[in-house]
Amino acid sequence: MEGLAQRPAAEEYGARLSRTVELGRYIGAHPSRTVRRGARAGRARTEPDGSDHRLADRKGLPKRGSWLDPSGYDAGKKIKGRKRHILVDTLGLLLNVVIHPADVQDRDGAFHLLRRARRLFPFIERIFADGGYAGRKMAMTVWRTGAWRLQIVKRSDTAGFEVLPKRWIVERTFAWISRNRRLARDFERYATTVAAFVRLAMIRIMLRRLAANASL
Repeated sequence: MEGLAQRPAAEEYGARLSRTVELGRYIGAHPSRTVRRGARAGRARTEPDGSDHRLADRKGLPKRGSWLDPSGYDAGKKIKGRKRHILVDTLGLLLNVVIHPADVQDRDGAFHLLRRARRLFPFIERIFADGGYAGRKMAMTVWRTGAWRLQIVKRSDTAGFEVLPKRWIVERTFAWISRNRRLARDFERYATTVAAFVRLAMIRIMLRRLAANASL
């Protein structure tokens, strides 16, 4: 179980705009045909009016829109955006995914992740997690969501990298799904769209594995 914060794809994301402002801006960015026809009054049909009906006048406006779903700032990783919180099995295959602002701590986001996973997979008995999920608050979250046990897999104290059992499984899954272009960065405006693309990426991985096994 792990949460991964993603940077936004837009170049300008300092201010968060409401839905009303967003709709108003898009309406104002596309002049109607009546206004364009009025600009051609008094001109010959063969004389260009200097306007292009295919391009909207977007001078002074950002190149991309802002998120419609809320985002946050992860002080630990120093990244503004949203966090992909996933639950996988020991093979790294996806069980559940939740998208929330990056300022939500892993212990707080785990409640929504585990609550739905308990209904879908009632046979799970043990959850492996890293040191970020240690503490009394996470223990209460596990107790509230289902009858399973939480086991914290901590890093080794020795210098350098060391392979540990039930460690780096979630990070490997993030590496798999990040090979898809739409998931390399957070391009989406809705959190539900991000979760849908994560599931589609995992479906693609599982189908390729099933097809490879069937051909043997």
